[in-house]
Amino acid sequence: MNHQKIPPQYILGGFLIVIFTWIDHEFAHWLSSESFGKETKMTLNGTSFIGGENPTDLQKVLISASGPTITLIQALFAYLLLKSRNWNYYLYPFLFTAFYMRIIAGVVIFLSIGRITLPVVVSGILFYMLFQVSKKYSLPWNPNFGQYL
Repeated sequence: MNHQKIPPQYILGGFLIVIFTWIDHEFAHWLSSESFGKETKMTLNGTSFIGGENPTDLQKVLISASGPTITLIQALFAYLLLKSRNWNYYLYPFLFTAFYMRIIAGVVIFLSIGRITLPVVVSGILFYMLFQVSKKYSLPWNPNFGQYL
């Protein structure tokens, strides 16, 4: 990767990718919940059951796993495209956004001492993919750190 100034359209694209990833993630939770016949509402920061909905333990696990699964699929597509083709400046944020969203989720869950296994495993996989792509294109730490901020 050439060390160039980051153009405004890249910043805008990155912002839109973050919003897309977030909505896609929450939509997966909402869709899986609704598919079980549980009435839910979706916000940018989560989904919640409406009224007295009471899913089974298995439904709770599947609903919870659906968001990270979609995020992982998004990252996997970006990873495979970046590994199999030439560098794509606008594709990389799809991988990076998935990584940092799961890291944040893992830290939040860890700090409240709860279900940590899934976020840690998904974050580890995403970090591996991010590291491999960064290594392939010789990306220094500062673009990743800058994009994280």
